[in-house]
Amino acid sequence: MTAQASERSSRHPRRSPTMAGMPLNDMPWWRWRAHVRSALHMLSDPAFHQNYWLPGVPGYGDVTDAVYRLVEDTWLDNWSAEKYVGTVFRDSQEAALVDVAVLRVLRIMHQVGADAPVAAYLQHHGWPEAVRAAREAHVRLAAGDGHDPDTTPTSLDELAAAMHAV
Repeated sequence: MTAQASERSSRHPRRSPTMAGMPLNDMPWWRWRAHVRSALHMLSDPAFHQNYWLPGVPGYGDVTDAVYRLVEDTWLDNWSAEKYVGTVFRDSQEAALVDVAVLRVLRIMHQVGADAPVAAYLQHHGWPEAVRAAREAHVRLAAGDGHDPDTTPTSLDELAAAMHAV
């Protein structure tokens, strides 16, 4: 057996091209997954809220931008993430955690308004619970993709570049 043949054996699977470390062919609708993950990552990180969203650091959007990425393609504001198991989400547990996070964040958005300043979201009595739900979903999705959930969220420009790098 040649060295080339052994590299392609089942013991050494060939690596797929990646987008920020996630295999592109791993999930059929990986771009949607990347948007949902980006939104959950930002929504789930209180230090990020304080250091990026409150001061309005360019390139990271705000709560409304994150919610838009969360529901834009998937319509998770209209139906369950369970609909996307096998295409965007790996299993029912990921989908259930995403559903809880979406519902909690959307409830706050409807109460304070989509154009509210970041501080209005952060001061809302339900925000800590929404952050916790987003964190649980983010950790599960990051683990499923083999990523460290505790890294700082990437900028929207970095996300866009990764989407178009393919």
